[in-house]
Amino acid sequence: MINRRHIRVKVMQSVYAMQQSHSDNIVKEEKFLKDSIDKMYDLYVLNLQLLIQVQKLANKRIVLSKKKILATKEDLNPNTKFTDNKVINKLSESTSLNAYVELNELNYWELDNEYVRIILDELIKSELYEKYMNTTDDSYHIDNAFVIAFFKEIIAPNEKLADYFEDKMISWVDDIPFVNTWIVKSLNKQKEQNPFILGSLYKDSEDKQFVSKLFTKTVLHQHTYEEDIIEKTPNWEADRIADIDMIIIKMSITEFLHFPSIPSRVSINEYIEVAKDYSTNKSGYFINGVLDKLSKDYLASDKMVKIGRGLL
Repeated sequence: MINRRHIRVKVMQSVYAMQQSHSDNIVKEEKFLKDSIDKMYDLYVLNLQLLIQVQKLANKRIVLSKKKILATKEDLNPNTKFTDNKVINKLSESTSLNAYVELNELNYWELDNEYVRIILDELIKSELYEKYMNTTDDSYHIDNAFVIAFFKEIIAPNEKLADYFEDKMISWVDDIPFVNTWIVKSLNKQKEQNPFILGSLYKDSEDKQFVSKLFTKTVLHQHTYEEDIIEKTPNWEADRIADIDMIIIKMSITEFLHFPSIPSRVSINEYIEVAKDYSTNKSGYFINGVLDKLSKDYLASDKMVKIGRGLL
């Protein structure tokens, strides 16, 4: 499921895109933001589906090999450890996974099956595959460990696959690392006795509402925030502050003033981490300094009121 930090990243990107396009249609931009987050779920499902399709292609090759006129002993008695993998079979049999694929017409791997072949060929050449196929242990634990390693070592780092996803949807570029981690966590939590069930995109309704509120409050109040920021940066003109830094500071102010249950220090720390990935090397120090001054002033003037968890 999507976490608060990645939600903040998606909101930051939407605010930036809205500014760059000089759009003032907040309803349209909010819908685009929500659609972008929803599409992350497609990426999550497509990666799980890829595991299934690779296994199906491997099984298809076994069937074809048996039909050879000059079939070898190995062709006639193949090692089916991978095609019998219990974890991938669970994915293949998952009602929720298959229903989502059908409902959303995620037929990517049928239309672009060369990527399935690329992944299978790379897997077969790997030491990981050789070791797995030669082990005599037939346990669920071994199957699961193999699938996780297969995903982490073969699928996740594949550049052709990453380029393919980027061509399909530009917003997936930043989502790929998060989705990869999400998949590994899903596989790690899967129990042998349970069917595979797709997880939720959001942890709860509060996180879903967090998306809209953070975006709309930031956009609607950003000019007021800018006055406060300029006041705390007397040696900087507004246009000298990097666009991303300005957006990050404004989003944090939104959390200071409109999210009473989020501690101010949590907001500051989260946005410093976002800045490390999306802004300059020195941005973290600058943002920390500005937000520290602002939070103290807001607290002293009672503009920032924290309750419950926000007091921690």
